Amino acid sequence: MSDQQAEQFEPVIAEGVDEEPVEPNRRQFTGRLAPFAATLAILYAAFHMAALNGVSISNYTGIEIPFLPQFPLETWNFRIVHIAGALVLGFLIFAAHGFDHEGERDTPLLSRAGLVLFLPVAAVYWTALQFILSVQSGDLPEMGGLVTWAAFPGTPLYAQELWWFGLPLLVATFGGIVLSWFERRPRGAVATSDVVMALCGIAIALYLIPIYSTAARNSVGTSFVPIGVAFAATAGSALILELTRRVAGLALVAIAGIFLIYTFTAHLLPGILAVQSAYTWQRFFGHVYSDAGILGPTTAVSSTYIILFIIFAAFLQASKVGDYFINFAFAAAGRARGGPAKVAIFASGLMGMINGTSAGNVVATGSLTIPLMKKVGYEKKTAGAIEAAASTGGQIMPPIMGAGAFIMAEITGIPYTDIAFAAIIPAVLYFVSIYFMVDFEAAKLGMRGMREDELPKFAKLVRQVYLFLPIIILIVALFMGYSVIRAGTLATVSAAVVSWLTPNRMGPRSILKALELAGLMSIQIIAVCAAAGIIVGVISLTGVGARFSSLLLNLAGVSQLLALVFAMCIAILLGMGMPTTAAYAVAASVVAPGLIEIGIPQLTAHFFVFYFAVVSAITPPVALASYAAAGISGANPMATSVASFKIGIAAFIVPFMFFYNSALLMDGSTIEVLRAGATAVFGVFLLSSGVQGWFMGSRTAWFMCAALMLAALFMIEGGIFTDLIGIGAAVAVFFVQKLLHPAPDAQISVRGAD
Repeated sequence: MSDQQAEQFEPVIAEGVDEEPVEPNRRQFTGRLAPFAATLAILYAAFHMAALNGVSISNYTGIEIPFLPQFPLETWNFRIVHIAGALVLGFLIFAAHGFDHEGERDTPLLSRAGLVLFLPVAAVYWTALQFILSVQSGDLPEMGGLVTWAAFPGTPLYAQELWWFGLPLLVATFGGIVLSWFERRPRGAVATSDVVMALCGIAIALYLIPIYSTAARNSVGTSFVPIGVAFAATAGSALILELTRRVAGLALVAIAGIFLIYTFTAHLLPGILAVQSAYTWQRFFGHVYSDAGILGPTTAVSSTYIILFIIFAAFLQASKVGDYFINFAFAAAGRARGGPAKVAIFASGLMGMINGTSAGNVVATGSLTIPLMKKVGYEKKTAGAIEAAASTGGQIMPPIMGAGAFIMAEITGIPYTDIAFAAIIPAVLYFVSIYFMVDFEAAKLGMRGMREDELPKFAKLVRQVYLFLPIIILIVALFMGYSVIRAGTLATVSAAVVSWLTPNRMGPRSILKALELAGLMSIQIIAVCAAAGIIVGVISLTGVGARFSSLLLNLAGVSQLLALVFAMCIAILLGMGMPTTAAYAVAASVVAPGLIEIGIPQLTAHFFVFYFAVVSAITPPVALASYAAAGISGANPMATSVASFKIGIAAFIVPFMFFYNSALLMDGSTIEVLRAGATAVFGVFLLSSGVQGWFMGSRTAWFMCAALMLAALFMIEGGIFTDLIGIGAAVAVFFVQKLLHPAPDAQISVRGAD
């Protein structure tokens, strides 16, 4: 880039990184609806903070106030309320259609017609209230200390559940969903259909909480499940899928739909997909709304760890820590060649600590780094690809690692601190490999770094390094043995305290704003986790995961490597178009048990699956992070996803590395871990050199690139003999390059025509 072009730069100061992006279908309330929606979001987030920490007024005063929950709540009840609250907030905030192209178009006739749906809603609430009073009356018989709730066909109770609860609930739910696809209201108003669906979400919780406190809970998942539970579960599943469509797109909904169809057609299918007998609608939906499905591991994590760390992230955003992270990254890495690309790597790692989604990282950091990468000489597709690959790495960056790590802890029973500790070297390998790829690209293009006057002042930012304190407190508390909930709470409180050392001091109003932001931020991840729970419920009921395990076992008999490659493909396929949380939850249910069955240690198997669930965000043809980056860079989305796949190629190799050498997951002596880490870093260096066609300061010929990649593969196995072969091959390539000077192949690059 010429000096004349360089002089066009303005000093880079990140601002607004912490602002929450407004989705095309998010409502923007004014008037009385604005404080109402804000209050609901605040109460929802505050409820979780109080419940998780066991804080309630009665705990301290001994006075029980009617209608206020007493903590700790029973686990199932807590999860039911957790989902119901997300449904209410979700349908209130997110419309069924985007507003960008619809403008202020209104359909008043449809809105008035939707008022008819309040009639079945009224019947549902009246019946649910009767059920609550019946359970609490003491008139019903008991069995084993629990009230019995057996509504057999032909009994008055069965008729009441069928005609006055179940059918009206389905009419209101599906009527509201269908009406919402056609009903239009201005951006500052709520559609009638969405109010109906929010009320249905509350009614489901009102029914399930008292019923699940009776002996009926023991019949969940069997053919004896009460008909009302099956109706409530059906309506609840439909509401969850509709909300997921609104906040996360159709990919997860489509996959959940395929699994639902499979449930009722599995008895007709051949081979490993077949089941012995058909499942009834009543049995399946009674099963899916239990701790084997929607109320299972995914919701257990979203209702505890995920929402807690969303609140932590919201407090950090309120104190503008995200802006500081980006500015710190520019000051630290901006002067290196291809500076903005190095900043994208550094900043995405930092933002990954407080933002656990790949696409979210792209939006937060890419809006600043992608235009700057284009200015210093990167093609627009390469600029987007670098940001997408770097942002995806935020998902595997300790200590938070996105939501998937918490689900891993829940599923495996392995302490979260052990998982975070084991993730250190793989995360380093991922970011180091991207750094090499970016650096070699910048070297080939002859790029410079950014000038001193274009960057924030490093000395000034160092004086504000105390803004890292909340994250340091989180890490220290976790490794001191505090529970994740207590550590997260301490970190959240410390974020508010640290803000008093900055211009963005958090007073009562800022704290309420942070809680409001947390409530809104949580909607997407809660809907996604609940939708993933539907898929998990199908897998647990049909046993397809166990049959898939037997298939992997057969493949392992031929070749363990072949079984791993097959597992990799399935994990990526399941994760395409899905947020990491859902992708990992599904893959962990289908793929991980099979890997464990063929003798792979539990932690290694789940890390293997987790990594490929993460990199599905940059894997063509459906790559959410790459598509988000392409939207900012203006490049072709598919070209961007192919380029990001190449830049993140090491992420597809690293899981095989720690399969062959568990020392990369901190499983071994200190010397073994250090040697494994050092040789692995050298391996990804060779791999990056081979892919980019740049080795030791000059371009390389195609056959030397192939030799470098082969040497990198020898470094994967982790044994001393194979490491020596890899090092020897690299040394041979070096001497061939220096002594024989073969003609370089200029075509090997992540660049190319858009």
